[in-house]
Amino acid sequence: MAQPDWAVAETNTLFRKASELMEVYLDNSATTRSFNEVAALMTQIMREDYGNPSSLHRKGVQAEKYIRYAKDVIARNLKVEEKEILFTSGGTEADNLAIRGCAFANCRSGRHLITTQIEHPAVLQTMKHLEEEGFRVTYLPVDAKGCIRIEDLERAITGETILVSIMHTNNEVGTLQPVAEAGALIKAVNPRILFHVDAVQGYGKYKIYPQRMKIDLLSVSGHKIHGPKGTGFLYVNDKVKIRPIIFGGGQQGNLRSGTENVPGIAGLAKAVELVYKNLDQDTAKLYHIKKAFAEGLRQMDGVILNGHPDETGAPHIISASIKGVRSEVLLHALEDKGIYVSAGSACAARKPQPSATLRAMGLSQELLGSTIRFSFSIFTTMEEIDYTLQTMYDIIPMLRKYTRR
Repeated sequence: MAQPDWAVAETNTLFRKASELMEVYLDNSATTRSFNEVAALMTQIMREDYGNPSSLHRKGVQAEKYIRYAKDVIARNLKVEEKEILFTSGGTEADNLAIRGCAFANCRSGRHLITTQIEHPAVLQTMKHLEEEGFRVTYLPVDAKGCIRIEDLERAITGETILVSIMHTNNEVGTLQPVAEAGALIKAVNPRILFHVDAVQGYGKYKIYPQRMKIDLLSVSGHKIHGPKGTGFLYVNDKVKIRPIIFGGGQQGNLRSGTENVPGIAGLAKAVELVYKNLDQDTAKLYHIKKAFAEGLRQMDGVILNGHPDETGAPHIISASIKGVRSEVLLHALEDKGIYVSAGSACAARKPQPSATLRAMGLSQELLGSTIRFSFSIFTTMEEIDYTLQTMYDIIPMLRKYTRR
């Protein structure tokens, strides 16, 4: 049955209004838009240089050149050796390889591991599984800003400790952990204890040098730095004893079997080049945006900023608790206006559950369910920030009235 003319006209009007909305993507801690150069390079490889890097013929040799290019770019960026870079499918696999691979490779020296209460699930869940397999794990508490205390780490280390895993930048509130101080302490107490850092949110925003910071293993994800999804790498110090967790054809020194994702690896390297090309300038821009947005939020009634909403925190993340409004309600209300944000972390596959990070920081039950994460990128503009703030000024009072009913 055909739609009446008025219905067709109304539908067209709705589509036109939707298309006229400003689209504002403020969920860059969940994933980022790829650089155009990344997409172009990957397309070229998939269409032209598509050989298997393990093949002995010309196509295979050409594919292998892209892997060597990527190792060179990343190794120079970190100031490490090319042989110390392992390519993975992302941050989760890198975390699993670092923690499980080192736990079982070094378990004769001890079965005690240390991490924090606010790690990404890729670390926390891996630790939980290791507990089921006979390891003992200490979870360091954090203060109200989401930061560990070095003295707590020092007290937690025992003669049985074989690995410490601490994130560089928290993915929900943007708090920076004292990674360099932790590395120095760990090596001073016992040089044989391995130090793993999940740098998924920090890499691309800061210069990170593992050797200088006493880091033995470093996890990075490609799609957080304007690279492709399904890519990442793990830096593994050449002296680290580690076992593989994936078995097969023995690629990457038999530590990560499986045909290398050449387009993804090359795209990851291109993203590293571009994200660090103007790092200081881009970071200054992000802090300018963060400051303006934080000041705008502070002018709203009943809005509490979590973590470090200034230059002592990450330049790209603001966590805000809005009293009287459920986070999912505000998220979808903003979405209706073309603004995309996250309710806490977006890495838990659409599973609404209380944030372990916010709970560890001591937020009340009311605020746990009313927190939104805004995360910026170098593509974010001040016009988008102004539009988002104005939209929030307009809709939050209305949402509070609706919630009270």
